[in-house]
Amino acid sequence: MVIVPGPAAPDPPPPELYSPGALFSWPELQAMASDGVLTQLSQQGYLTPGTRPTPQLRARAASILIRPAIRQRVVAGRMTAAWIYGCAAEPDRLALLVDASRRISSLRSTRGCTLHEVRLGPYDVVSLGGLMVSSPLRTSVDIALHVDPERAVPALRSLLARPELGLRLRLLMLAVEAAPRMPHKRAALAKLERVQAGPAP
Repeated sequence: MVIVPGPAAPDPPPPELYSPGALFSWPELQAMASDGVLTQLSQQGYLTPGTRPTPQLRARAASILIRPAIRQRVVAGRMTAAWIYGCAAEPDRLALLVDASRRISSLRSTRGCTLHEVRLGPYDVVSLGGLMVSSPLRTSVDIALHVDPERAVPALRSLLARPELGLRLRLLMLAVEAAPRMPHKRAALAKLERVQAGPAP
């Protein structure tokens, strides 16, 4: 007897992310969160209780704050990317990377965001939840080079502690050492040495 498998079950729809708009205003969303009907994921993103925050959901929440006209021209990076990966608190302002080959002047008016003109390689960017995000390795290198130690060291420890991100401290050190003539390279390596030493007792 031949058993013919039935049709595969369709993938479940992605969890709903609520943000201020035509359906609910911001005060309404805040009221529902205070009543326990929703839980707050980000500045303007809300989920139903019990929904597990994922990098895709955090990326969708971050994209709410970026004008649609420029969303495909910027990359969420640094501490914003660390938050998207679940390895840092949500920053007050989005850190957005703009490839040096693009004109940054037309993006200057972007509110609530800090723009950084950088060079991005083909493996520096991934797509999550409809938003371009710096890869885990690029995120870690940028945090080591450009973020103050008090925020950088805990974020780097958290990034390295997540096996799904595929990071290794030795790889991160090699990537920082390979950065061309960066003025903050020595400070970045000092941060990585603190990460390697582990948290203070």
